[in-house]
Amino acid sequence: MFADQANDTPKHQTFNKDISSHPTAGAARCLAETAGGSYHLGKRAAEILFNPQPSCAGSNRRSLLDTRQQRSTSPGKVKREIIINVSALEVRVALLEDSALSEFYLEREQRGGLAGNIYKGRVTRVLPGMQAAFVDIGLEKAGFLHVSDFQTDAESLGSVAAVIGEGEVETEPVVPDAEPDSDDRPAPVLEVRDGALEPAAIAIEGEGASDSRPSRRRRNGRHRPRLPIEQQLKRGQEIIVQIAKEPIGSKGARLTSFISLPGRHLVYTPSSKHVGISRRIESAEERARLRAAVKELGASHGGFIVRTACEGVSKREIQRDVSFLTKLWSSIVKAGENTPPASLLYSDLDVALRIVRDLFSSEIDRLWCDDAPTFARIVEFVQSYMPRLRARAVLYEATDPIFDHFSIEPQIERALERKVWLKSGGYLVFDQAEALTAIDVNTGRFVGKRNQDETVLRTNLEAVEEVVKQLRLRNIGGIIIVDLIDMTREADRKRVSDALSQALKRDKARTSMLKISELGLVQMTRKRTRESLEAMLTEPCPHCKGCRVIKSVTTLAADVLRGIQRAAGRNSQTDLLVAKVNPDIARYLYDVGGNALQATEDRLGVKIVLRSTEGIEPGAFELMQATAAA
Repeated sequence: MFADQANDTPKHQTFNKDISSHPTAGAARCLAETAGGSYHLGKRAAEILFNPQPSCAGSNRRSLLDTRQQRSTSPGKVKREIIINVSALEVRVALLEDSALSEFYLEREQRGGLAGNIYKGRVTRVLPGMQAAFVDIGLEKAGFLHVSDFQTDAESLGSVAAVIGEGEVETEPVVPDAEPDSDDRPAPVLEVRDGALEPAAIAIEGEGASDSRPSRRRRNGRHRPRLPIEQQLKRGQEIIVQIAKEPIGSKGARLTSFISLPGRHLVYTPSSKHVGISRRIESAEERARLRAAVKELGASHGGFIVRTACEGVSKREIQRDVSFLTKLWSSIVKAGENTPPASLLYSDLDVALRIVRDLFSSEIDRLWCDDAPTFARIVEFVQSYMPRLRARAVLYEATDPIFDHFSIEPQIERALERKVWLKSGGYLVFDQAEALTAIDVNTGRFVGKRNQDETVLRTNLEAVEEVVKQLRLRNIGGIIIVDLIDMTREADRKRVSDALSQALKRDKARTSMLKISELGLVQMTRKRTRESLEAMLTEPCPHCKGCRVIKSVTTLAADVLRGIQRAAGRNSQTDLLVAKVNPDIARYLYDVGGNALQATEDRLGVKIVLRSTEGIEPGAFELMQATAAA
């Protein structure tokens, strides 16, 4: 039924054209194309990419790994599985927690994921009134670049960490004795000039602009005011940008000039001078070890974010990530010098390998894939970067579809429904608008056992847990308003608020929440980098056009009678009107609306005959003139 393939990957491999299994396959393509179309990187580069060396077995690292293993096998641990379904049209990935669908990812053949792609773009418009610019990157809609995306490097490390799901990071300069004001310099915009890639010149107006000494405010640790967008960019300027947020609905992609290149253990930020450490690495000793190792290995290259997956890895493995990512950035810079504007310079991995890179860890009990070629690429990736997890990757070979076997299909269907039932009998109602999402909590069938306060408290506690699960599953972002059931006791409001805060810690997306208001409303925001589940899987209804409601039969019947009256008034040379109408409207007018139809005939002085016709919209009609003799 299932096959756990033995690892037959040779120890020494050749870096050939089938490089899509590497964690930065787009990077490898970029390296290859820069080298003149050949995918050969040389023996040393191939060893760096594909031949992981044995990890150091120091006592500190052993204890860390033992601790992680104890956490993964603890009695109360949630069972986590990754399910990858590959078909001709699309690739779907599901993250299950105790068999319940928690996260869902989709990538279709005609449109792969765009977030993380790097482009050489041309500025088409600069809007001082919005403090933003539009950049042509070769997509259907121009990308949107806000002035806030020209951040200081330390601020940008936090933004990048939020996008890749690392939560908060501790940051400090790569070089401890860097000049005092280095923290406050905005990340450079990479501009193409005379065929070469250079930092864009930024004009500083005003007295003392040439003074290089830090101001009093900057010496006190405050950031220098951000320069207006019109002083940093001009129309026609060519810059290197990265998609931070995919196009959603009618909006184009959100761009950033702060480039980040993710690897398995590190994220490389070439324009930064800081090292960030994920706070999800709980051991202060381990964070210090990793910080020191990254500073030593990457001090001359730029900034890095140490990912959670880096916990416990050896210095040699960190060196491999530093070496590859810095070579990758060099190849992107070189490609940008010889590429016309509105061109792709680097594309991230496909969804299957991206999920393996970002989600597959010691916390995942099993990874299933139902496609042999994709599974082979996954095995090669895992063997190269996380060989300890190789036994957890399994090829699914049963005849029934993999999503049916794990009961995922009905969970996806339920995630598209407006109403979500709670186990107690209460329910949630989701209403998604373009700018915000409103979630209403109701007691439903739950009547409680003791008193009203206890019933309300129990419903709200269950609701906030389900709200966070649904936000993750539906990938809802932006402004979110949760309308809880009113609680009269302050202690109950605090308990529900604490429960919601605790549940949000399990969400990798960056969220912020205000305390429960006196009206029982929770106001929160959630970082959105890709389309919601509803946007990925559905389209507006052709009848209601996305309004979720249509006119009633009574209203439509009245509309039809008024339309017939207007048409008859324009041509009074007939004594018989034949109207083709929708069957539901004809049935209503002959049965319930017979008196209204007769009154209309009397007012117009003509006979009206309704002809039931399939295919006509409920509120439409076609009018034909005839004579009573005919």
